[in-house]
Amino acid sequence: MEELRRAYSRLCKESGAEPQERVLQQLQELSRGRLDLATQSLTVDSCRALGKLLQKGSLLTELILSDCMLSEEGAALLLQGLCVNTVVRFLDLKGNNLRATGTEALGKLLRQNRSIQSLTLEWNSLGTWEEAFATFCGALAANSALRQLDLRNNQISHKGAEELALALKSNASLQQLDLRWNHIGLLGGRALVNCLPSNRTLWRLELAGNSIPGDVLRAVEQAMDHNQDRQTAFRENQARTHVLSKEVQHLREEKSKQFLDLMETIDRQREEMARSSRASAVRVGQLQEALDERHSVIKALKAKLQMAEAALALSEQKARDLGELLAAAEQERRSQAQRQAKEHRLEQQEAAERESKLFRDLSAANEKNLLLRNQVDELERKAKTQQEQLFLARQELSNTAAELKLRAVQAEERLELEKKRSRQSLEDSEHLRFTEVEHMTRHLEESERAMQERVQRLEAARLSLEEELSRAKAAALSERSQAEEELVKAKNQVRLEEQRLAHLEEKLRLLAQARDEAQSACLQQKQTVADAQARASQLGLQVEGLQRRLEELQQELSNKDQEKVAEVTRVRVELQEQKGRLKAELTAQEALKEKVAALERQLKVIASDHREALLDRESENASLREKLRLKEAEIARIRDEEAQRASFLQNAVLAYVQGSPLRTLSPQK
Repeated sequence: MEELRRAYSRLCKESGAEPQERVLQQLQELSRGRLDLATQSLTVDSCRALGKLLQKGSLLTELILSDCMLSEEGAALLLQGLCVNTVVRFLDLKGNNLRATGTEALGKLLRQNRSIQSLTLEWNSLGTWEEAFATFCGALAANSALRQLDLRNNQISHKGAEELALALKSNASLQQLDLRWNHIGLLGGRALVNCLPSNRTLWRLELAGNSIPGDVLRAVEQAMDHNQDRQTAFRENQARTHVLSKEVQHLREEKSKQFLDLMETIDRQREEMARSSRASAVRVGQLQEALDERHSVIKALKAKLQMAEAALALSEQKARDLGELLAAAEQERRSQAQRQAKEHRLEQQEAAERESKLFRDLSAANEKNLLLRNQVDELERKAKTQQEQLFLARQELSNTAAELKLRAVQAEERLELEKKRSRQSLEDSEHLRFTEVEHMTRHLEESERAMQERVQRLEAARLSLEEELSRAKAAALSERSQAEEELVKAKNQVRLEEQRLAHLEEKLRLLAQARDEAQSACLQQKQTVADAQARASQLGLQVEGLQRRLEELQQELSNKDQEKVAEVTRVRVELQEQKGRLKAELTAQEALKEKVAALERQLKVIASDHREALLDRESENASLREKLRLKEAEIARIRDEEAQRASFLQNAVLAYVQGSPLRTLSPQK
């Protein structure tokens, strides 16, 4: 705040003028960015300094300059400073008698400034100069930041209103416009009404005190109501899109987390494969060492070839037996691989069928949810129509009561007139027919008694009608309270249904997550099966290597002795160990198959739970349809009762009118 005060003093001294104390005080007491200089007489030098200060000021958001009696030059300097300001949101120039130059400066401000949202120009003379006001309206059409504009008491004629209408057709930001107490008239009002269909943002337009007909004002009110409804719908849509964007972002985050988890599992599997490859490399080295040892043994055995002729036939027979065993093992391995491939294809087909079925169930559930929401909207519309009918019935009751009171007053006035006329005729007849006084007095007394009796009967009828009206009002109030309670109950039921829908959607989301997890588990199982197949192929390659080794041994057995027999037995032991490892891997594959079967059972359980949830939902839909039917029957009953009451009231009013004294006195008159 002190910085703004020093800057203002420096700018005033640079222009050769003294700073105003009131302005310095307001700059010192600046609170929340609001500078209030209302009713202060500002000189041209102060306006120049303030304009330069506003070009750089970043703390002022509200500027109050009402009733400052600014000169044309001072107003232009202030507005010139505001043209480049990007902080001020509220500007008040009320009661400054701005003229042509000020109006043009305002137009320049609206064209260049993009921060002012509220502009108050009450009690000026903008509409007196038509060309300047046309410039102002053109700038208003190009402005995209202003939300509220106050043009009260600005002597705006119908031509100015036409310029404003052209501006409103192009403006897409103004929401409130106050044109009260101007000279717009019929032509200007029609121009404004014609421009309103093109404007979708203006929802408040004040036109009181402009000599505009009532039908034009009603058309303006209808257009404003339409724009206000559109704005509310737009805000609701924005809120919904914001919520949906949040949900989409949440889903994206979840997908990214799942992707990261998948990448981590892939990295772990790669590490496991690297470890297995290293282990296989170590094993290959060990086998190579064993081969080297065997080569050395074979070289030692070559010296003893002559001693191995007796055992040659026996070793050849044993080698043939081993070959047959290897062929049988290879055949079994191939048959097992084929069976596993067939089972894997069948599992893939069943998983695809289950997934398609789940998608169909989800689409059916979504359609049912949409139908339920439509039914809730219809219930709300019916409740609104019932409230409107209750309001019309009350209005008709009040109108009939007022008419009955008016007719009773008119009947009493006519009775008084008849009494006065009868008294005057008696006074006249006393002078003319003194002999007939007694007869006329008796006749008048009888007529007065009859009239009094009629008045008493009318008062009794009026009291009975008032009692009936009070009873009808009490009944209407009780019915209204009942209808409001039923509406509250219906809304509570709708909220409960929405909560249940949200709960079901959450269940569906959890089911989808479980399905995705099951699919990922299936993929992992498939990967493990593929790894097992790769290991089986590696084992097959190892078996082939062993066969080649056996062939080499068969070629060299002809030159071996008894030590070769021991070597063959050792090879047989190794083959048995290989068979044991193969059997262990087969048991591991069977365990994997059992895991796959368990996953399939879990999928079946999830599908059964989903079907049960759908059945519960269908039962709830049936109960809601029954409630809707009962509600419609109740509404029809209330309408019939209201129609009966209205007919009773109409018959009572007709009976009261037919029994009134006007009907009996009209022939005498």
